[in-house]
Amino acid sequence: MKKTTENWNGKKSLEEEFFIGFLFYGSAENVRIWAVISEGYYYMIYYNDLPLDDEILKALGELNIDYVFQPIFEADGKTIFAREALMRPAEKTVTELIEEYTKLGKLHILEVATFFGAMQAYQLRGYECRISLNSFPSEHFTISEQRAFAEYFGKMDGLMIIEILEYPYISEEAVEAKKEVSERRSLWIAIDDFGTGINNMDVVEMYDTRIVKLNCYMINGIDHEPEKQENVKKLIREFHSRKMMILAEGVEEKEEFDCLVDLGIDLFQGYYLARPE
Repeated sequence: MKKTTENWNGKKSLEEEFFIGFLFYGSAENVRIWAVISEGYYYMIYYNDLPLDDEILKALGELNIDYVFQPIFEADGKTIFAREALMRPAEKTVTELIEEYTKLGKLHILEVATFFGAMQAYQLRGYECRISLNSFPSEHFTISEQRAFAEYFGKMDGLMIIEILEYPYISEEAVEAKKEVSERRSLWIAIDDFGTGINNMDVVEMYDTRIVKLNCYMINGIDHEPEKQENVKKLIREFHSRKMMILAEGVEEKEEFDCLVDLGIDLFQGYYLARPE
């Protein structure tokens, strides 16, 4: 990754303007990201050396987004298995941003922004564990975008998890493309929000799934709801028989965590263990 460092000590207005993280801004000729690493220091990364389409570069310049990371823990509650990158738009909610770009037919822009932008933040923070990147089931990288990503960040073999979001539009072409790249690059595929909506067993079977994330509705209060416990037990048996890992998301209480550990859940995510940062 190419970067230059500039010292902005004394310019408090810039510190107040930028979030901890980074913001897209610029133009097709000079798209860049500012990242606040510590008080007064900003790292500037240029996109203009990447072989991305001019239309993509221009669209990236119109975005104003930040990324935070929430750890995913192993069953000891201490060992970090991965960190999930979460988009944080500056002027609207994530849902509003997705709805806007869906109506504009520009969802692919958010896909590219997430992969390139979150990876920038991941490397700037010095993380070395796996990174989980949210992906729309309707979108996939072009060949040139795949090459640009590998050129800029390295191959990331075995370190990246592609997390398939719950979204009503699924492209068979995108499914096959993600299966192919996951096999070629030893990437993992995770299915988000399993159990209460669109992401059901059919979606799990579409991909070479390695991780299934149970919806928080199935997790909340599980320590005192026997029916939820039985449902989760059945899913654990089913997914373990397919050599898949099960992740419980939305774990907010110690009692929930302890119960899920006893049931045999593999991975955990939620405010009880760590908030996004």
